Amino acid sequence: MTWLVTGGAGYIGAHIVRALAAAGLEPVVIDDLSSGHAGFVPDGVPLVRGSILDRPLVEDTLREQEVQGVIHVAGFKYAGVSVQRPLHTYAQNVEGTRVVLEAMDAAGVANLVFSSSAAVFGTPDVALVTEDTPKHPTSPYGESKLVGEWLIADQGVATAGSPHPLRHTSLRYFNVVGSGDTAVYDTSPHNLFPLVFEALLAGRTPKIFGDDYDTPDGTNLRDYVHVADIAAAHVVAAQRLAGGQPIEPAYNLGSQNGLSVREIMDAVARATGIPFTPEVAPRRPGDPDRIVATGELAARDLDWANRYTVDEMVRSAWEARRGATTAAS
Repeated sequence: MTWLVTGGAGYIGAHIVRALAAAGLEPVVIDDLSSGHAGFVPDGVPLVRGSILDRPLVEDTLREQEVQGVIHVAGFKYAGVSVQRPLHTYAQNVEGTRVVLEAMDAAGVANLVFSSSAAVFGTPDVALVTEDTPKHPTSPYGESKLVGEWLIADQGVATAGSPHPLRHTSLRYFNVVGSGDTAVYDTSPHNLFPLVFEALLAGRTPKIFGDDYDTPDGTNLRDYVHVADIAAAHVVAAQRLAGGQPIEPAYNLGSQNGLSVREIMDAVARATGIPFTPEVAPRRPGDPDRIVATGELAARDLDWANRYTVDEMVRSAWEARRGATTAAS
């Protein structure tokens, strides 16, 4: 039972590949390595180097590898940068998804797990986000993920009476952190954990943007979820699709309670053994006090749970990052 993971050489994708293999499924990866790393793909897992925009390549891979389903993780994931590069964002995330769907249809592959994003909600005016919370994305990245969900849903309707009707689900989540394997770590130059780690390694003081929010400690409250939990939910979703079990069109992989930025900073100091007092910088425009999602539906259907404490999340991320430094020296 083979599953294609687009973007499987990236931080999240590589964890999904490992989770698939651990569940007895056979992963194959397609990745252009624009932000992924060939070294993140385990030995023995086929790596097809190329873009999801290359329709013949995607279709040939689906046929040659006898793929049963696709976990579509590939995309341009930088919300802030997407404001400066909207055309690139839409090409990778919207056109890329369309091409994947077209190739799947041609190859008769009818199961799809879409790695969406909580960015589809924008800055909701509710404390706890549910799947039905109105979608008001505030960046081209969030917009592109929402359009991707629409494309997939429309293709599901269009193929309902065909020999291979598309079965699909979209998984939405906020801040993915930690590491489930010291060989894989978050290399994004825009995410909180790498930013804090790189600052500390360079002898700089990490920053907190605003400490006067309406939260218990004055700093933003957000969902932080461990990458291994995210990967496990993707695998269960794939298994439900392949087994013909009922599945919702979308799930929020939320923490229910969230963590503050200061709680993260305190945990970083504990994990790294580097004492520091974060520099407090001015608020960033548009940053809401709190955005946290419920994971009740995912807990019901996808065995979703937050299995890691904040210290375990930070420690696993730090050990993987430190291991990368050791390997490079």
